[in-house]
Amino acid sequence: MATFAHSTFSHSTYAANRPTYPPHLYTTLLTYHHGPTSLAIDLGSGHGLVTRALSPYFTHVIGADPSPGMISQAKGSTPSTSYSNVSYQAANAEELSFLHEGKADMVVAAQAAHWFDYGRFWPEMARVVRRGGTVAFWGYTDCVFVDCEAANGVLREFADGMGEGMLGPYWSQPGRGIVERRYEDVVPPDGEWEGVERREYVPGMKGRGSGQGEVLLWKRMRVREVKMFVRTWSAYHGWRERWGKKGREEGGEGDVVDEMFEKMREVEGSWRDGGEGWEDKEVEVEWGSGLVMARRRRDKT
Repeated sequence: MATFAHSTFSHSTYAANRPTYPPHLYTTLLTYHHGPTSLAIDLGSGHGLVTRALSPYFTHVIGADPSPGMISQAKGSTPSTSYSNVSYQAANAEELSFLHEGKADMVVAAQAAHWFDYGRFWPEMARVVRRGGTVAFWGYTDCVFVDCEAANGVLREFADGMGEGMLGPYWSQPGRGIVERRYEDVVPPDGEWEGVERREYVPGMKGRGSGQGEVLLWKRMRVREVKMFVRTWSAYHGWRERWGKKGREEGGEGDVVDEMFEKMREVEGSWRDGGEGWEDKEVEVEWGSGLVMARRRRDKT
């Protein structure tokens, strides 16, 4: 993904400020999965979060990512003393030349499947996944303040706005749209895949768990932590490449995220009343999400 090549991008900051996945997600994957657990592949593995999480359940887990910087970050976060069955490969999801045919029992992709070239990807999955094996892809949308409707409105204004100084023009398509539609566009071909299951969640505005579906990602965060998360967005790095402005935390004059959150403070009374410590206020955050799982057909159709 081009974001990882931006001069403004920090692999360590990305790793520190992206959400983690709850244990029940992995329980869902393993309950769905049938058969051997010899080899799992984590595509778009990034800093290795999911690769490491799968290591207790498979004999060997390989994280694959096209970014050398992410591979380096993942290796540095995966000590061999604790993860002796984990390794990493620099590779695109559409070309896994290090794998022999039918060797993978499970292939997953967390917050990465919206970047795949599906015309090339599905044939590669049919090549590397054993019959009866599993593919599972999930992703999440922008964060939602489930108790702060006014702040949410500002977030949407800046994230989707197409005017000068907004983030809208800097999202990559079609990936952005695929995520916003919670992976509904990710459709395993009938001829090779069966047992397709989907799980979705759309956050509500009446507190945690008030949305539609089963919550996958939530967290109680300080406002300043949400700011740090927003600065991991690909659109933010595109904006910063264009405008060259630094955030105040870096000693700069301020950037689009500073402006966004100052406007949130203006419209959210409890934030405004927090005085100078308003960025330490805790807020409930959820992410909309989509999960799709499928099994390779045991017999050719």
